[in-house]
Formats: sequence, C-alpha cells, structure tokens
Amino acid sequence: MFPPSGLPLPGEILLITDELLAPADFLLHRQVATHLKASKVSKCVLISISEDIGRWKAVAQRSNINSTQYLDSGSLSFIDAMPIASTAIDGESSVPLKELFQKISATLIQLSSESGIDLLVVLDDIASLEWVGIPAADVVRFARALCALCRKLKASLVLRHHVTTPGEPDDIFKHLFQLCTYHLDVFPLSTGRSGTVSGQVALHCGPATLAPAHRLVPRSAAVHYRLSDTGSVFFDRGTGSGVL
Repeated sequence: MFPPSGLPLPGEILLITDELLAPADFLLHRQVATHLKASKVSKCVLISISEDIGRWKAVAQRSNINSTQYLDSGSLSFIDAMPIASTAIDGESSVPLKELFQKISATLIQLSSESGIDLLVVLDDIASLEWVGIPAADVVRFARALCALCRKLKASLVLRHHVTTPGEPDDIFKHLFQLCTYHLDVFPLSTGRSGTVSGQVALHCGPATLAPAHRLVPRSAAVHYRLSDTGSVFFDRGTGSGVL
C-alpha cells in the first residue's frame, strides 16, 4: 500500500515536499480524511498558512472527498495562520511567530488533555512564512518548537514544504529534513505531466528514524500516481494503463 498506512505514528514527523508541477494537496487531504475516519477519538489540528478554509473545502470537493465529513467536523480544528503571523511580518513583535506558536500550543494542549485522544497536526505550508518576509532562522526556530511540542504530546505531525528550485535544497528544507522521521517526496515526471501519470512519489527515511517500519522508495524507483475525479491511484512505474 502506498503511501503506507499509519504514517506518521504518534510522536513522529512526516515531511512532505512538492513542486509546482506536482502539488501534494491530495496527500494532505488524504492524511486528514484517513485520520479522522480511523476512530471516534481521532482529532486533527490543521494550520494553514496560505489557504483559508474555503480553499480547503473547494479542493476536497474536487477530489471527491466529502468536505462536511471532516472539514466541518467537530473533530477538526482549523487555524488560519496568516492573520496571526502578520504581526511578525509588520514588525509588531520582537519574537517572530511567537503569537502563532502560542495559539497552536494552547489548542494542542487542550485537545491532548482529553483521554485517549489520537491527535494529528498538519502544517501547510511552511515555505510561505519565508516568502512573506519572515527570516528563515525564525521559521526554523518555529518548526523546531512545533516538532518538540508534538513529540512531547505524542501527536503526529505533517509538515508540507514547497520546493521552489528542484535539485537545490534550501536552508529551511535542510533543517526540516533533520527533524523528520520520514520524507514523502512528490515530484513531476521529467517529461512533464501526462494523461496517465500525474506525478511521482518517493519515501525516504529521516534522521529521526533508527529502524524504518515502512518500505522505503528511492527516487530512482519512485511510485507513479494518477489524480482523477474519484481520488488518487498509485502504481509502480510501467504498470499503469497506457504507461510504457
């Protein structure tokens, strides 16, 4: 099964990177929907930096995911991060992203206090913080603090980072990779998008993993995927209909 089910586990950190020609929106929606369907004690905190809840619902509907099933669910807490982070952009705070972290921390601590809770945290997308003017060093500190908090609370954490220059890892990616347990690497075909293949996905082990519990997939043997009105389909290269 790809991507592996149960990824990430409580206390683990999954880094998802994507590129302009192969956005990983479908993986984020799949993560949230799968997690909330798993049990009655499943909760999710969705921290969106560049998109509001309306955009998330629109993407969910196009992906044939019933948005009312999870985005309007009482099991999901949505944090619109940009209005909060704007204080750092405007220079109104001496500690950039402090207010945002405090908001997230208060939400996670409150939810984790519930007995037997299974908590997933999704941050989409951390690259936008630097794009709007927050120094990379402050973005990295924020990421480290969030990772430490999630590990402490035994929450699963998914971080999405946009790759702007393929093949040239930026400083934020280098730091995020050092923090992650696994890295899902989403990228387009070298020949561009086709009618039968939307992109490729590889799974790498992060430095935080001592013994991988899932089958790793290098870029050289990346799994292909195809997006449709009914969701996403994964298949090994050369095995899909119409693929040589």
